[in-house]
Amino acid sequence: MNKSKRLFCKLAFAALGLLPTMATTALADTTDYTQYVNPFVGNADNGHTFPGACRPFGMIQTSPVTGAVGWRYCSEYVYSDSLIWGFTQTHLNGTGCMDLGDILVMPTSGKRTRAWDGYRSRYSKQQEFATPGYYSVYLTDAKVKAELTAAPHVAFHRYTFDNPDSTSVFIDLQHAPAWRDEQYHSQCISCETKWEDAQTLTGHVRNKVWVDQDYFFVMKFNRPVVSHIQLPKAVDTERGQRIVATFDIPRGEQLLVKVSMSTTSVDGARLNLETEVPDWNFAEVTRTAHDEWNSYLSRIDVTGTDTDKQNYYTAFYHALIQPNQIADVDGKYRNADNKVVCSSNGEFYSTFSCWDTYRATHPFYTMVIPERVDGLVNSLVEQAEVQGFLPIWGLWGKENFCMIGNHAVSIVAEAYHKGFRGFDAERAFNAIKRTQTVNHGEKYDWETYMKYGYWPTDLVASESVSNSLECMYDDYAAADMARLMGKKQDQQYFARRANFYKNLFDKQTNFMRPRLADGSWRSPFNPSDVAHAETVGGDYTEGNAWQYTWQVQHDIPGLIKLFGGQKPFLKKLDEFFTLELITSQNDVTGLIGQYAHGNEPSHHVAYLYALAGRPSRTQELIREIFDTQYHPTVDGLCGNDDCGQMSAWYMLSAMGFYPVNPVSGEYVFGAPQMPKIVLHLPEGKTFTIVADGISAENKYVDYILLNGKKYNKTSISHNTIMQGGTLVYKMCSTKKHDKY
Repeated sequence: MNKSKRLFCKLAFAALGLLPTMATTALADTTDYTQYVNPFVGNADNGHTFPGACRPFGMIQTSPVTGAVGWRYCSEYVYSDSLIWGFTQTHLNGTGCMDLGDILVMPTSGKRTRAWDGYRSRYSKQQEFATPGYYSVYLTDAKVKAELTAAPHVAFHRYTFDNPDSTSVFIDLQHAPAWRDEQYHSQCISCETKWEDAQTLTGHVRNKVWVDQDYFFVMKFNRPVVSHIQLPKAVDTERGQRIVATFDIPRGEQLLVKVSMSTTSVDGARLNLETEVPDWNFAEVTRTAHDEWNSYLSRIDVTGTDTDKQNYYTAFYHALIQPNQIADVDGKYRNADNKVVCSSNGEFYSTFSCWDTYRATHPFYTMVIPERVDGLVNSLVEQAEVQGFLPIWGLWGKENFCMIGNHAVSIVAEAYHKGFRGFDAERAFNAIKRTQTVNHGEKYDWETYMKYGYWPTDLVASESVSNSLECMYDDYAAADMARLMGKKQDQQYFARRANFYKNLFDKQTNFMRPRLADGSWRSPFNPSDVAHAETVGGDYTEGNAWQYTWQVQHDIPGLIKLFGGQKPFLKKLDEFFTLELITSQNDVTGLIGQYAHGNEPSHHVAYLYALAGRPSRTQELIREIFDTQYHPTVDGLCGNDDCGQMSAWYMLSAMGFYPVNPVSGEYVFGAPQMPKIVLHLPEGKTFTIVADGISAENKYVDYILLNGKKYNKTSISHNTIMQGGTLVYKMCSTKKHDKY
């Protein structure tokens, strides 16, 4: 962040009343951790993050729109764009697919136009500001200062008009991010609105991009609408309304707009509004949002450079944007069967990017926000009982079938392994068992899987290797939960399936390789060929054989044995990190050789050196990834943030460990990247991580002390961390303790 931008940010903080006073800055509980969060990080082409306002795990993410068509605009905002289309109230964080982007609202002044795209405005980058829970920008063409804040279910906008000539608000209910122009103008299935009075617009919209979505809203203004018009359709396929509401506002005065949303009904949206934002105090809602974010961020104290802190707390912020609590304040939500029901515990979470987040994000939640974990599991189980299987990728309470594996199985089993008991274990295991044994979707034909011990490449359309390996990990997770519950028959059944990975390992090439139903290997075979989930005939998911050969998180010793021992295993790892990969695949980015840090299948691989007798190489690679793949800038993420997975990898790795096998409850040691990190745990406990002597040269770990005693294991357990204590890494400049 340059000096002029930093000064503007400080002035904006001061204007909002969010800077601590001199009398309180010395107090630990007044530390403003939000000052280190930069919501613009990842706002370049491939990070797919957004800068707008939201609450931790809230339904609402109100943020600017600079585009809406094509993969570049999954979050609807790219920092380098020069036009703002308006502000939508829901967004996905760091995904590679399009959806949400509901209810576009844009303030404007001057003569009204009947052209739907005529309300866009250039904006001042020097007068754009974002901090957790607040966003503001000056729209130079519209001559309006726009400010956004949020409650969990309510977006709150404040517009200050410099031009008193025909001050209006453009409301676009056709809008939603889409893959193509044709889809942009046809994704809205139905749209109903009603002016309840001169200050209140209500409505119900149904659209479909990724999931079939129903949303209801109440939009309330603090001033009466003088007149309103409905714009004509841009094309015949449109069903969403576009409305221009005009107000009589003197120069320099403000229009306040509240937009409340619900999955259930207009009455549900109204209840959310009346409960969360009953008044018109924009500053108070902003302060409440700031304080809630600061309370969460204060759970981790980081000692390091400003760059360290900006990277860390921005990652922390991104990881808590989702999953989203979409149930109304009375606990009602619309379920996967399109019925309005009441959740078992008053809350229901969605936005589960399980293929990404089971790896590190959910392990991070079990450590830092354990009070949310039972609610997350209950939501997954409730959805499973309606649709027949645990969510693969859950959004807005529905299933979009994106990606592979059934990794909610891992999320549930991990929570149980770590001692969470705020959910019905029998219900949860039944959901797991049904998920892993009853066919669902196009990718989960369990009869074929059981007949061959993998999905043969000639019997499935695509992703034969990747989907097989991912599901084998879920089998392991199911076996682990069955073991802990004393279900011996289920344990044996799923444990046998977890070993199916051996059926795909070709000992001639030392790769996980596509196999036909007759047992032969598919030829020709190029391990560097990258396939995508949508590539018919491709056997890998957003990756290749180099990356998926290591997808045996539950049995690294068994994988090493398949290679013929540690030395050949390490030789293959060396080749993996040095052999150049050339690809234009959007999701395969952040390359170090064949390693792709911008995509999740690679995330655990650097830690395999530590499990194979060469910890120094893990330590070198973690430092290299930190130095090259994370920066506190708009292009500071090497790939999609993927609902916090990229961020969680950073935060856990900064502590010096990572959950190679999340369900096991063990975190494999790498090397810490910051001098000191303190975790504030439940019951007043703390776990302090110290990197003694860390520097640019001292990137290796000499030895580890746990509570003052030498600690010689390759991992540390979740339970040990949650008991509190002090973990000290003695850092040095030379490689030590390598066996190979």
